[in-house]
Amino acid sequence: MKNILLTVLASTVTAGTLLGQTDANHYEVTSPDSKLKAVITRTADGKIQYAVVLDKDTVMQPSDLGLNTSIGDFRSGLRIVKASEAQTVNDSYSLTNGKKKDFSFSANEQTFSIQDKDNRPAWDITFHVDNNNVAFRYLVHQRKGRGGDRMACLVNDESSEFVLPVGTTTYICPQMTPQTGFARTAPSYETYYEYGAEMGKNGHGRGYTFPALFKTPSAWVMLCETGVDGNYCASRLECKENHYKVAYPEATEFGGVGTSAPGLMLPAYTPWRTITVGRDLAPIAETSIMWDLVKEQYKPSQEYKFGKSTWSWVIRMDNSCNFDEQKEYIDLAAALGWQFVLVDAWWDTKIGYDKMKELSAYGASKGIGLFLWYNSNGYWNDAPQGPRGKMHRMIDRRKEMQWLKEAGIKGLKVDFVGSDKQQTIQMYEDILADANEYGLMVIFHGCTIPRGWERMYPNFVACEAARVSENLAFSQHDNDIEALAATILPILRNAIGNMDFGGSTLNKHYSKNNQRGTERKTSDVYALATAVLFQSPVQNFALTPNNLTDAPAWAVDFMRTVPTCWKDLKWLQGTPGKNLVMARQDLEGKWTIAGVNADKVPFKTKIDLSLFEVGQQLSLYLNNEVKTIKVNKKKTIEVIIPSNGGVVIK
Repeated sequence: MKNILLTVLASTVTAGTLLGQTDANHYEVTSPDSKLKAVITRTADGKIQYAVVLDKDTVMQPSDLGLNTSIGDFRSGLRIVKASEAQTVNDSYSLTNGKKKDFSFSANEQTFSIQDKDNRPAWDITFHVDNNNVAFRYLVHQRKGRGGDRMACLVNDESSEFVLPVGTTTYICPQMTPQTGFARTAPSYETYYEYGAEMGKNGHGRGYTFPALFKTPSAWVMLCETGVDGNYCASRLECKENHYKVAYPEATEFGGVGTSAPGLMLPAYTPWRTITVGRDLAPIAETSIMWDLVKEQYKPSQEYKFGKSTWSWVIRMDNSCNFDEQKEYIDLAAALGWQFVLVDAWWDTKIGYDKMKELSAYGASKGIGLFLWYNSNGYWNDAPQGPRGKMHRMIDRRKEMQWLKEAGIKGLKVDFVGSDKQQTIQMYEDILADANEYGLMVIFHGCTIPRGWERMYPNFVACEAARVSENLAFSQHDNDIEALAATILPILRNAIGNMDFGGSTLNKHYSKNNQRGTERKTSDVYALATAVLFQSPVQNFALTPNNLTDAPAWAVDFMRTVPTCWKDLKWLQGTPGKNLVMARQDLEGKWTIAGVNADKVPFKTKIDLSLFEVGQQLSLYLNNEVKTIKVNKKKTIEVIIPSNGGVVIK
């Protein structure tokens, strides 16, 4: 019945309409090109719903909206009492730490005022619709009462849901069980993706993480949220049949400390829920919605410089965190012309604070800056790695950051956060804000995804929030299926923010002597391709000192100069779980195309070379060799990418 109703109502709107209204219970907000539309309706029992239509195809069926708060249950018995004038919103901005440099967008926005059954304000909702995205957020009002106005509330539950059409398949990550995993540090967004699975499951019983990708019968749809800061919690999705509902953090997260319900000082906005829609995956991979809807929270204390970094831990593990081996990695970074070295866990005891100052000075003499690892933990898990107890309290944190500044350290990596509660989000924000005062960049691990943070916090570098390279050191199974990750992370995880993967190793084995340990199954060209496909402004690459002599010279030379900051990107082709080809443009305007193949058989395909000029000479990396080619008049090239292999064209 809902599908029939939506089809009838959607057909009443003419092209170019910003606000279409057939009656007080039905409104429509359309994109600037009139192809994408949000349909807002009131049901007979007083629920407010929305749907999303692309051209004539329903890509999101009527889905509930609403909030249940400590000052009222605003999920049913509601009325739409006012629709604001439609507004066209235009903006342009630049990022030095994002997936591209320059952004611009045009969208139409409409706000609807909702009253409850007592004819009192419940909430307003704003819909933002551009040519590829629909986003919405609530405004919760102060509540007048006999004992005085209610100036604050808890949001106990949110009705916001996403009802996908029958026949939709899913590409999503199950939510981890709180207080499980290593030293009770979960959830940390580190599970395997489900590729092309049917709807109706609920992950491992706890739902799914953002971002979530769906293939409907007519389009691709990505769900996420943005603008999450210390004023709210981060969210996940719970599934029942084809209904994916916004769910708040579980009570047992963060060691049980803090409430699952976000607390608001009224009036207050919730984060934006985002829906990205495309006939192919280009609008998903290239979206800017995560940053279009947020603003800078503070000014950078300095001009932050990003770049390439070495780190010993992923190959040599904990024992490598000693003064001599870290000097060796500083020398490696200098030999490669890179900018940083990440010194991982246990440096406080295995190197010590005094020797770390000496190591930092040695790095500076070579033009190399250091990032230092920190355990976020104060009281919510059992992770023993040090330094501990330095990041969760402001007094301790600022003392530590003063020392970091004096020692010439450039950034920090904070690990084992493991929660999406409002209290945890406040800690993320506090760490970033304090670090900015001391001129420090920040990477998070064992953590949530970024939600617009590249624009909100200019010293933010990246979040892990994926099953990344550390698992290649721990598990042969992860090596056997490594290429799968490269077919989805660039178009989904990197679509919504920077990802610290820590890969692109040229070792055959994950061990110091390169003779034992888990065995890499991917090719060297695959490693180069992921250096382009996986995006972070500071890339902690897994090259080792031995690679200067035992890896192919052409591969090492490529890694010397591969950018970490990009001007633009384009999705070219691919199917998650099978293959992917994308292109990134460096800050000088030069394009690099990178592709991977995770299928069990070679992937024969034609790659579009229209980003280059006819007759232009290019380097083609394929089948573990490099050769020179020229762009032909058709501006295409046919290649066969081997299983677990890659291709790079630059």
